[in-house]
Amino acid sequence: MKRRTFLTSGAGIAAASTLAAPAIAQGKIQWNMASAFPKAAPGVGTNLTRYAELVSAMSDGRIELTTYGAGELVPPFGVEDAVQQGNVPVGHGPTYYAAGKNPALHWYTGVPFGMTSNEQVAWLKFGGGQAIWDDIYAQRNMKPFYSGNSNTQSGGWFKKRIESLDGLKGLNMRIAGLGGETFRKLGVNAVLLPPTEIFQSLQSGAIDAAEWVGPMLDQAFGLQRITKLCYLPALTEPGAGVAVVFNADAWADLPADLQAICEAAASAAALEMHAQFDYLNAQALQALKADGVEFMPFPDDVIDAMRGAWAEVKEELRGQSEDVARVLESYDPFLEQARAYAAAMTEPMLSGRG
Repeated sequence: MKRRTFLTSGAGIAAASTLAAPAIAQGKIQWNMASAFPKAAPGVGTNLTRYAELVSAMSDGRIELTTYGAGELVPPFGVEDAVQQGNVPVGHGPTYYAAGKNPALHWYTGVPFGMTSNEQVAWLKFGGGQAIWDDIYAQRNMKPFYSGNSNTQSGGWFKKRIESLDGLKGLNMRIAGLGGETFRKLGVNAVLLPPTEIFQSLQSGAIDAAEWVGPMLDQAFGLQRITKLCYLPALTEPGAGVAVVFNADAWADLPADLQAICEAAASAAALEMHAQFDYLNAQALQALKADGVEFMPFPDDVIDAMRGAWAEVKEELRGQSEDVARVLESYDPFLEQARAYAAAMTEPMLSGRG
């Protein structure tokens, strides 16, 4: 990818393609940034716009990102393709929307019975997860950065009660990622719909259930207006990480200080996203209860079946993909350590807090 594909300039720069790399800092870089999420969506849309604001402020306007929500510039499931091909220099969204390219990408959003948001960050930053991610994305000419997580999610909104495992069989359910593959093994027809189609599909009867995110976004999308039955939590997707992804050639054109700013802005946006979800989810949960929503856990036999189905899905993917096997060699050992730590420290603290 040539630099002139991405860099635009102020009056002082006539042609970016003629500049040596250090001279880029004298002008202004104006890039488009496409997201898989609607810009107006709380949390996930906010993460997009906040990232662009942080990059602009931290660079003193040397980089300006014009943000586009799902479908405004490219389709929501086509963001990473657009970045890889150089049609858009920067993208934003969950990596598992592109898992058809490489199933290992699921682990960088979230997997059934997997890490919490904090544990995922720990693995990325200190457990070798980022290095593997960088290598996987380098194969597709991209550079990824973690930019936040939805934290604990809702298990799904259902039009009828799920009293046992038999209650799932034959249901049409909107659910993404490996949670969908897990539910398929339980007899569910798992359907991946873009966020903007969830409400209409549930309302029309095209689907019988929907797993979206959590109280804040579920409420914002109006799912409680269709059904008052919601199961908690989403064991098949404990939390969903999102990423900012750069075209590698565009990234290489940035001087080192602007690269550092773009990376630091992703970390800052991630911290804000974690806080926003925790704060607004707590408020939304209370409001939804007051609105008559009944929150309940999945039956024990359903949870046991989910766990068994996930074990099958994971081993199938391990055998099909060297990248999945490589991720699991790093991910699973830390997950076991994190589980032991949570059982000894976090769970008793939460239980004792009451």
